[in-house]
Amino acid sequence: MLTGILGIIHLVLAIWAILSILKSAASGTEKVLWTLFVLLFPVIGLIVWFLIGPKGNV
Repeated sequence: MLTGILGIIHLVLAIWAILSILKSAASGTEKVLWTLFVLLFPVIGLIVWFLIGPKGNV
C-alpha cells in the first residue's frame, strides 16, 4: 500500500518537474538533457533538478 502511494507521489513530482523544465527559459538542448536526467535517475534527478535546475522564465 505504501509503495503504491509513494509511486503516485513520485509520478506527480516527475510530471510537475518535466512540465516546469519545458516551461523554463532554458535552451532546447538543456530542456532535453534535464528531462532525460529526471526520467533516467528518478529520485536523484528530481532532487538535483529542484536544487540547481532551470528556474522560471528569465
